[in-house]
Amino acid sequence: MTRHLARIALTEMQAELRDQAMRFCADKSPISRVRALIQDEHGFDLAVWTEMAELGWMGIAIPEAQGGLGLELADLVPVAEAMGKHLMSSPFLSTNLAAQAILTGGTDAQKAEWLSKLASGTIATVALFEPSGAWDLDAVEGKTKTFAMDLGAAEIVITTVRHEGETRLALIPRKRIEARRETIIDETKRSYAFDVPRFDDSDLMPADLTVATLERIELVANLLQAAELSGAAAACVDYTVDYLKTRKQFGKLIGAYQALKHPTVDAFLDAENARSLLYAAATHCEKQGDGEIAVRMANAKAEGALSYAADRSIQFHGGFGFTYDCDAQLYRRKAMFAASQFGDAAFHRARLAELLL
Repeated sequence: MTRHLARIALTEMQAELRDQAMRFCADKSPISRVRALIQDEHGFDLAVWTEMAELGWMGIAIPEAQGGLGLELADLVPVAEAMGKHLMSSPFLSTNLAAQAILTGGTDAQKAEWLSKLASGTIATVALFEPSGAWDLDAVEGKTKTFAMDLGAAEIVITTVRHEGETRLALIPRKRIEARRETIIDETKRSYAFDVPRFDDSDLMPADLTVATLERIELVANLLQAAELSGAAAACVDYTVDYLKTRKQFGKLIGAYQALKHPTVDAFLDAENARSLLYAAATHCEKQGDGEIAVRMANAKAEGALSYAADRSIQFHGGFGFTYDCDAQLYRRKAMFAASQFGDAAFHRARLAELLL
């Protein structure tokens, strides 16, 4: 089957968003601040989050009628990429997943009550993972949820439940949930587990939209995660190159040795390829068929690019690289945790084989 794909390029709006986001994240998320926030209860700076909302970032993909900017899903990508490049922690992904879930499968009342709030900075999240780790709707027990990101700061959570023998989505206020903090390898993020509380019929989202909503959540999650990982891969390469240009061994800069130069070039090319696939995914994400293919390709490549760049950086830093003080550790842990969320590179390649063959 021949696929004719449109030209891939940043729109003027996306270019402006990327420049704005890169400047903002560089200013608000230096590595010293990233490390300081590891000790914070919520793992992010609420004042910075408020500034992000005031810039309109949370309303990018929410229609104007619901208080947003009315732009496209693709316009979220430059912001997520900038956040990934500067390791900025925030509930940006979690809240956007919740907003897209409500837009796709919420009732009119749920849309009216929550979308404008989310566009203005109210924090939300989704909770789809169960202890089994299965995405199969028939395997949902609806009793215990895990890997609920940013739940500690959220006002609402959208989760899968069992109702009258079928899997449904429910929008549940955070105040009803007793959350338990989870220990995860990426300490710049916050993850929680909880037992699903009692819910009312008014909390449920329409049954006939459950599958479409879950598919939308998965698409958006993989797109924004690819953006975050792609930005982080580029930053990790920069971090490594800076070290190779300053560290000397036997009176010679270690960046001059081929054993370090060649893998660094490979890491750079991987990061550039990941960014190309990212913006291909941004261009095609809303196209039926092509969108899923492009997004899965981008996520698989971005995870691999960051993993490789961080692995090489750890090795090149010698003994220091294996300590938590080395920033390459933060990048490697980010890639490892991302692989556990919406599928690792091998999973996406397997799905791509089914879609393409």
